[in-house]
Formats: sequence, structure tokens, C-alpha cells
Amino acid sequence: MEKSILVTGGCGFIASNFIPYFLEKYPHYNIINLDKLTYAGDPSNLAEVSNHPRYHFVRGDIRSRDLVEYLFELYDIRGVIHFAAESHVDNSIHNPGVFVETNVLGTYILLDVARRYWLKAPHETRPGYEEARFHHISTDEVYGSLGETGYFTETTPYAPNSPYSASKASSDLMVRAYTHTYGLNTVTTNCSNNYGPKQHDEKLIPTIIRNALAEKPIPIYGDGKNVRDWLYVLDHAKGIDLVFHKGRTGETYNIGGHNERTNIEIAQTICRLLDTKHPRSGGKSYTELITFVKDRPGHDRRYAIDPTKIETELGWKADETFETGIQKTIDWYLKRYLKK
Repeated sequence: MEKSILVTGGCGFIASNFIPYFLEKYPHYNIINLDKLTYAGDPSNLAEVSNHPRYHFVRGDIRSRDLVEYLFELYDIRGVIHFAAESHVDNSIHNPGVFVETNVLGTYILLDVARRYWLKAPHETRPGYEEARFHHISTDEVYGSLGETGYFTETTPYAPNSPYSASKASSDLMVRAYTHTYGLNTVTTNCSNNYGPKQHDEKLIPTIIRNALAEKPIPIYGDGKNVRDWLYVLDHAKGIDLVFHKGRTGETYNIGGHNERTNIEIAQTICRLLDTKHPRSGGKSYTELITFVKDRPGHDRRYAIDPTKIETELGWKADETFETGIQKTIDWYLKRYLKK
């Protein structure tokens, strides 16, 4: 039996890597992609599936209850994988209200429509909808900042430090409430920094590559020693797949890559690889373009995820090391930027 899955924000970075993978792996799934196409959503990210018979694109806003209800009825939605979010920290500092609207209100509307469609009453599922599930995609930023040691686990207390992470923490708690109050079948995943093809140009790794190729200064916040745990986007997609199908209801799973790097290390690694793959004229190194700029307000010092739970319970393991993943990423962006 074919089953319709609503994917929100499907034209964004992570979801546009996830959807082709999911369509190919599961021939009985129809994917309905609901995306508002803000600055972060690009339909060309899904060019390879745009004519796929089991893929349907709907341009619209998750905050529109009427639209979400209409899609549930029209396609008989049996699962939600909720990627859609305002996610750029700098933008959240300048305009926090948009983040509250999309990330908190939008998530509430999706949850509430799913509850009314899948459940007859609290903790009483409509016949045929016993396996219907809501998968909420979140971030490690809800946990705040780590010192030089230690890792975020699923029991780490929330301590968000930016309007973005506060809005995501709020949406996580709303998902939790719908499970405990109504018995909605939910799972949540919190991931570390993703990288790979199709990421928005404003993010760190695309910015380093783009500015280097343009011979422009490569901006690095503060002293460049902020640490992030990097996860290749297709490894994340495989983790989402496992949790959506096999995760325990009401549980949270942290997905991380065991790839801690400082921002300056990331910049230096990319520059050295570009020196080989696309050398500068005159024999100079791209590392000479690295420039330190004023730090972001409230910039968290270190994130690192302990993925033991998803590894031991569900058998997930990252296929890419940072060294293999960054090679693939640079190759993809070289084709993209040198085409222009």
C-alpha cells in the first residue's frame, strides 16, 4: 500500500538531500513537499526528482492551518518529517520574531493538525493510523554551549543562547507535550552541524569556498576557535530514516559525526584542498585570504554530540569521515561556483 509522507521545508539544504534518498529507498512512499521558498529554499535543489511520479511539490506556509489541513485530507498523510525552520543564527539576532512565528507556531500547527487527523481522542488512534508518526528535526544548539570537554546527550538540560536556538527548543518541547498529553506518535532528532552539497551560500563552508574562489577575504568570527561537530548531510539523512522507522515513540535521538573541528581548522583545511584542486594564480595559498572579523553576539564556544543512543539502539553509523566528506563537498561546490 502506498503511503503519503508530508516533508516540510523540502527545498532546504538537509531535506533536499533527504528526499531523493528516501524516494529511491522506499518505492511505496509518496512525498509531499511543503515549502514556503524563503531565501533558504531553492526548488533547483530537487531538480533530480521534480518529475518523479511519487513526488509532489506544494508552495505554502506551515503557519497556514487551512493549507496543512487541506493537504492532510487530500493526500491522506500518514507521516510528517518536519524540517522547515528559520535556521540562520545571525538573522535570528536581527529579526527574532520571524523565528518564533515559523519555528514555534508553525510546529504547533503541524502537530495539532496531525493530532486531529490521526487521533479520535487523547491516546486513542483512529483505526488505520496506528503507525502514523511525526518526526521533528531539531539541532544541538538547544543545549547551549560546552566547555572544552564533555558531550551533549539526550538528557543534557536545555540552555539555548540565541533567538534561533530558543525557538527550536520551544518547538522541541511542544512536540514532547503532544506526545505526553495526547499520545501523538512523535520522535525528535537533534543533529550537529551539517555540511555537504546544496547548503545555502551564507553558511560557513560554502562561504569559505565561494570567497576563496572569488579571491575575497574569508571571514572567520572572533579568534576562530569555536568548535563544532560536523556531520555529512547524507549520513544525517540515513539517521533520520532509521529514527522515523525504528525509533521509540516519544524519544529523542542525537545524531553527530564525531568530527570536532575549530572554525579556523575548517577554513585552513578547505583552503589547502583548494590549493590542490583549483590553485590560485601566482602560486599563492588561499589561506592568505583568511580574515578574522568581530565575533557574533552570544556565540556558543563548543558543540559536540554523543550519538551513542542512535548507534546502540538503531545501529546507525556515519559513513563519511570529515576528510572524505569535505572532499565530496568541495568538488560539488567547485562545479557550482565555477559554472557561473
